[in-house]
Amino acid sequence: MIVGEIVLAARDWAWWAAGLAAAAVMVLAWSYARCGARAWVRLSAGLLKVAGIAALAICLIEPLFSGTRPRPKSNLFLLVADNSRSLQIHDRTSVPTRGEELKQRLSAETAWRTRLEQDFDLRSYSFDARLELVKEFDSLKFDGDGSAIERSLAMLADRFAGRPVAGILLFTDGNATDGGEETVWRNLPPVYPVVIGSDTGLPDVTVSRVSVSQTNFEAAPVTIAAEIECQGLAGKSIAVRLLDESGKDGKKKVVEHRAIPDIADGKPLVARFELKPERPGISFYTVQAAIEGEEKLAEAPEKSAEATLVNNRRLALVDRGGGPYRVLYVSGRPNWEFKFLRRALEEDEEVDFVGLVRIAKKEPKFTFRGRPGERTNPLFRGFGNQNDEEAEQYDEPVLIRLGIEDKEELKGGFPKSAEDLFRYHALVVDDVESGFFTHEQMSLIQRFVSQRGGGFLMLGGYNSFANGKYQRTPVSDLLPIYLDRGGATAPADGYRLQLTREGWLQPWMRLRSTEDEEQKRLAAMPSFQTVSRVGAIKPGAAVLASVQATDGDIMPALVAQQFGRGRAAALAIGDLWRWNLRRQEDAESDLEKAWRQTVRWLVADVPQRVEVETQRMGDDPNLPARIAVRVRDKLFEPLDNASVTLHVTTPEGREIELTAEPSEQAAGQYETSFASRTPGAYRATVIARAEDASEVGRRESGWTVEPAADEMRRLKPNRDLLARIAQVTGGEVIAADGLDHFVGTLPNRKIPVTEAWTYPLWHQWPVFLLAIVCLVGEWGLRRWKGLP
Repeated sequence: MIVGEIVLAARDWAWWAAGLAAAAVMVLAWSYARCGARAWVRLSAGLLKVAGIAALAICLIEPLFSGTRPRPKSNLFLLVADNSRSLQIHDRTSVPTRGEELKQRLSAETAWRTRLEQDFDLRSYSFDARLELVKEFDSLKFDGDGSAIERSLAMLADRFAGRPVAGILLFTDGNATDGGEETVWRNLPPVYPVVIGSDTGLPDVTVSRVSVSQTNFEAAPVTIAAEIECQGLAGKSIAVRLLDESGKDGKKKVVEHRAIPDIADGKPLVARFELKPERPGISFYTVQAAIEGEEKLAEAPEKSAEATLVNNRRLALVDRGGGPYRVLYVSGRPNWEFKFLRRALEEDEEVDFVGLVRIAKKEPKFTFRGRPGERTNPLFRGFGNQNDEEAEQYDEPVLIRLGIEDKEELKGGFPKSAEDLFRYHALVVDDVESGFFTHEQMSLIQRFVSQRGGGFLMLGGYNSFANGKYQRTPVSDLLPIYLDRGGATAPADGYRLQLTREGWLQPWMRLRSTEDEEQKRLAAMPSFQTVSRVGAIKPGAAVLASVQATDGDIMPALVAQQFGRGRAAALAIGDLWRWNLRRQEDAESDLEKAWRQTVRWLVADVPQRVEVETQRMGDDPNLPARIAVRVRDKLFEPLDNASVTLHVTTPEGREIELTAEPSEQAAGQYETSFASRTPGAYRATVIARAEDASEVGRRESGWTVEPAADEMRRLKPNRDLLARIAQVTGGEVIAADGLDHFVGTLPNRKIPVTEAWTYPLWHQWPVFLLAIVCLVGEWGLRRWKGLP
């Protein structure tokens, strides 16, 4: 319906017309008042005469019906249709697919489209991950990956910027795979979404999201959590499987299978899988959920009771790379702690344990009675270094190196340069006094934690902490405790270990899967006899474990804090080896397991010389992956002028080589991007070389691309998103059956280019016919009743 306004072309005649009409009415009233006819006859005849006079009086002022309308073919109107896979779904209430319904709505033979073409210049587009111009919508196959609604609308806004676009008719189910930014929508012309699809009648199981978290649990260091949503399947059971994608001969290995009975519609479920990957580095797993009994229908989806099987699985990326980690243990004397710690780490393939143990202190005044003419320490006899320049002298400690890579490692004792110390990831100091290190070496230890980001742990031997004279040294600065008191006490009944609230929250502090089992384990632990007394806890440090004597005295046992880029911890117990004395022959050693988890915590976040970070460049899975590589030199400072190459392996097995360019955002950072065209899992091997072509290091990374699963994360039309788009742009959501009405109301909406129109009401034959009918009717009534 066209809306306009009535204007008067002859306003100057308004008073004359009113005066003449008033005089005629007065004369008419006087005339009928004198006749003697019945009242209803006089009233009816008078009203007919007044109506005829009024119609003639109105014609004197020439009334016009005026308004504006779109200038034909001067405005653009865009028809945009979704071409993604979600339009292949059959709604239970609809026999054709959503795509077939869309084609019917957009047929060129429909009345609304014919009328729209008369007034507007129509442009037709389809979109999935990309926006394309189409001639007709009959050619759509609905096989596109993703629904980039925001990006497609933004491209249309840029393409037609400054041109008169009256509006955009958007035919879609609203399940976008890119983000929704209202700042982008505000630049658009009015968008009129037409929702395709039904909200009910879609039985479906969806793995909506998969997240991976890694802990320092030895038995299950990786947790894969899958969020599952179901609809139309209330009361049924679903089966969830975790598959290893790296099985032999390309076959997927079932890692775990579980059933979830009596599910509820619309209630999210979370399935958690705890596992220990069989291999280091990058691994891919698949979480698959389906109606119980239909786990193997991926190859025959038509037999499934679900609306689609595309959203039944998700890939999960697990990165257990970074190793092998090198841990340096320094002890002032051979002890039981070193024995159990070394035995525990021998079973960990990701940790290389290097020991530097002093078996004799400096003896500058004491002289052994050796062979005639011998000036070297006889304790080193038999080690194959009998010449005076290589053999240890009497004024040097006797050290044993264990687990070294080559004969040059730690040859001069504890490292004296950052280049030698920074090759390790963690440092454990046990029962060695501060005099063992030079002041420069202790400053180097502080830099090892703060600058290199390494892990530092001091054990509670007799010569540790305050007893070791570490007060006012660089080492005391990084410790999480104040060294204002020393000594070790040994009550008659010993000390019992207990976890604090902060300790319970740390996965690596726990050895059992449940709280009850962990409480039983703590209660069964032996008591400890040697605990170093420590001072106050530094601000920001956390007490993870404490010990309690029989008299109720409680002291901190394990304290940790962040220090610069790294972390430092103090373990005050000096005889932790007692824990293993009650070990049963066939039982797993809790002490060894605890040592492995503790060391894994120490090295968990230690920076590597080459680090890789892979991110999506947006929420849309079809956008390229951004790969950032950080390269550091031997002192762990940013390394410029490096060359970084990436060897990407696609899901089809093809290998593509890329070169990362230096980033403008940070020194030592190199970036590149990779457009993933094929859904699946991608691996990338990153190799960094220094300016002299020597290899700095290499790392492995990966990412997953699943556009179809992202799009079908939900099958119901996203009406909320479409309503927000319409509201922000000044449009409205149009019902699929209301297109004819909508097109009819377009002339009354805000249009960029319009033209004025007028319609003369007074110059129309119905007006004159009305006047004649009224006057003739009045005359006929008078003649009928015999009035003069």
